[in-house]
Amino acid sequence: MINICTKIILLLTLFLLTSCGAYFNQPFSNQDARIGEQSQQTKRLKNLPLPAEPIVVGVYNFRDQTGQYKNIEAGSTFSTAITQGATTILVKALEDSKWFRPIERENLGNLLNERNIIRTTRDEYRKSTNGDIQRLKPLLFAGILLEGGVVSYDTNILSGGAGARYFGVGGSTQYRQDRITIYLRAVSTSTGEVLKTVYVSKTILSQALDVGLFRYVNFQRLLEAETGFTKNEPTQIAVQEAIEKAVTSLIIEGINEKLWSTKEGSEKNKELVEGYLYDKELDESTGLYERAFQKRNHKHTINFAVGSTYMDGDYSSAEQDFKVEAGYTYNFTPMFGAGYDIQLFRLYSTPQIRYWWLSQNLDFKLRVLPHDKFSPIIYGGPGFMNFVDNSPSKFLQTLDGFFKVKGGLGLQYQLSERLSLELHGDFNKVFSDKIDNELQGKRDDYYYNFGFGINYNFGFGNKRTESNNDN
Repeated sequence: MINICTKIILLLTLFLLTSCGAYFNQPFSNQDARIGEQSQQTKRLKNLPLPAEPIVVGVYNFRDQTGQYKNIEAGSTFSTAITQGATTILVKALEDSKWFRPIERENLGNLLNERNIIRTTRDEYRKSTNGDIQRLKPLLFAGILLEGGVVSYDTNILSGGAGARYFGVGGSTQYRQDRITIYLRAVSTSTGEVLKTVYVSKTILSQALDVGLFRYVNFQRLLEAETGFTKNEPTQIAVQEAIEKAVTSLIIEGINEKLWSTKEGSEKNKELVEGYLYDKELDESTGLYERAFQKRNHKHTINFAVGSTYMDGDYSSAEQDFKVEAGYTYNFTPMFGAGYDIQLFRLYSTPQIRYWWLSQNLDFKLRVLPHDKFSPIIYGGPGFMNFVDNSPSKFLQTLDGFFKVKGGLGLQYQLSERLSLELHGDFNKVFSDKIDNELQGKRDDYYYNFGFGINYNFGFGNKRTESNNDN
């Protein structure tokens, strides 16, 4: 019974530590109405410097263009997956930025109707009193129209989970990721020209976690317990954050294009644009599933590595021994390259048969994920190995070397544009049974290589192109 209680306590402790934010904030009573939540993008939008002059803009309809309906497990629904109030969210974001003076255009008919009522009422009052009545102020007209909308809502772009159960005690977690995409463009009302278009996407995360216990703790005594929660990111908050990000991007890209300016002038403009372009470069280098995109436009790579070898021959007493290598690779494409390497290593068959070798290899290398920070690699090719030790072996004294082929797998991690780390292991098939100084059976000898090293990249294609253009 003590062991069962200990397991329960450990399991619940792990559960609470990994999900305490959602678990300790469960709603147990009605909540009062409150001011709407602010996202990180709301804060950034409000912290923008003031404009030299606010811009009068009109938004007729910034709508859901996806036509997407909510997914349900059974049956059908006419409830839309995306909020139909995107125009209202956009107008609020424009107000928060203090860069724009939004004017009412979504329900322009209601506004014109009300102005007609005011005008008619005043005309009648003037006739009855023969007095002067103040005329209505003219409506503002927009110098810029903002158009666009929510163009896509993709569900289940990534889903998965994990779980384990042992003797009736276990838990599981599941997640699902959706994504919305919006486009926002600024159009000049005087010329009809599209001045700038920005594109923003935002993922929507749903999570579920549960822990359960189902076990007999004594004869005819069954203990059953379970707990868990599900958390869904609100779609409206995601749309709001994407729109606010789009408004921020539109403002700063307009500054970069000299369409408008901050109140503080060119120095502040430059500071804003540089920070934005840096963030934009990071965003553009990140793939769909938050995969960091690496350019890998270098043509040449040199590498150095140390490691160990393991002989597999006619003796069962083989052990690991030392290896060092250096090589060069020419990269035809970011994915494929060919090169040459030279290795100095020792093969340990027995304490007496422990010789030094020099190996030269022609390698063909394939990077499975060439634009990711972390990528598996596959490599292989022919080679030739020479004996470089003083040996009493009659086999090794009479032969200069042996042909072989190798094939291997590795992992490569990009530290920077020029440097990367590599961990690899390969199988080397030698076309001889004489490597371990013993002829036995029909099988040739072979050995394994394991190494860890560093790669240095140089000869970047883009930089050469730029320098040629300058000349």
